[in-house]
Amino acid sequence: MQTELSKKLGVEYAVFGFTPFPAVAAAITRAGGFGVLGAVRYTAPDDLARDLDWMQEHTGGLPYGLDVVMPAKKVEGVGEAEVEAMIPAGHRQFVADTLGKYGVPELAEGEASGWRITGWMEQVARGQLDVAFDYPIKLLANALGSPPADVVQRAHDNGVLVAALAGSARHARHHADAGIDVVVAQGYEAGGHTGEIASMVLVPEVVDAVGPLPVLAAGGIGSGEQIAAGLALGAQGVWLGSLWLTTTEADLHSRALTRKLLAAGSADTVRSRALTGKPARQLRTEWTDAWDDPSGPGTLPMPLQGLLVAEAVSRIQKYEVEPLLGTPVGQIVGRMTSERSVQEVFDDLTRGFERAVDRINRIAGRETR
Repeated sequence: MQTELSKKLGVEYAVFGFTPFPAVAAAITRAGGFGVLGAVRYTAPDDLARDLDWMQEHTGGLPYGLDVVMPAKKVEGVGEAEVEAMIPAGHRQFVADTLGKYGVPELAEGEASGWRITGWMEQVARGQLDVAFDYPIKLLANALGSPPADVVQRAHDNGVLVAALAGSARHARHHADAGIDVVVAQGYEAGGHTGEIASMVLVPEVVDAVGPLPVLAAGGIGSGEQIAAGLALGAQGVWLGSLWLTTTEADLHSRALTRKLLAAGSADTVRSRALTGKPARQLRTEWTDAWDDPSGPGTLPMPLQGLLVAEAVSRIQKYEVEPLLGTPVGQIVGRMTSERSVQEVFDDLTRGFERAVDRINRIAGRETR
């Protein structure tokens, strides 16, 4: 499971694991993969620095990366307060009515929302980068396309590779023109923000569009056999996110949510704008159904939708209101049927990869190991 890219980064397996949890990212790196810590939830630079300090202590000098969310274009002089003021009163009432319908308690007086989407705002992401470049990260990934040109240059000046997610060959070519080093071809099956093209079609299209730039296959991958398929399509590795949500190192803060993930099938997700305003695959819940109902007010564009529902999501999570409780997750959730450690997941991935390679060798008439 080594490729030119994995060798360049000094990792044993060409498995790139995206996660919001430092313990999971560090465990991925220690298992021989490349852990990528999601930064969007860090609104305070000191919190990110604290967790990167922890990563340093628990990765044994092995490589890891950071994933931020920032647009290539920005709106000058617009802060969170100005954005909040753009949210219509009718949408706020719809949130209140939906929470009231399910009896979701209020947060305690003075308690701040524990889930904010301000990490989607550029000034927050730039603050994260000011912290990140003080650490020996090896890869900076951006989940909203190519980051601004000055960020790409800054990363390169620090010896950091830059990756960007793409849902089409057109997006991938744009990344290549912007000086991106690694393109993550994320198929329709993936959790979180995703496009409309399935991985089996998308990966070879992107490989052809941007070669010789390395491409990572993402979306619907949760077994060693699927990793082998991604490499067979021309990818130099795989980008896995959903698979880590039910690992023992993950910190979902909700046993109810873990139970829902373990019980869900591959048909129990929906691509909805309910969480951020952009289409994002997530567990289908009565919350997503309410927002996707044509009789409702409809979702707002990013970042308005994320700011609108931030407190509501915090309340749903805190009180574990199961009909409304969800999370971004891909169709691979149907394979996530038990809690396992990150190392156990890696052991399963490597065994499956070996089985797939042996099977192809037999078909081709070559001796297997």
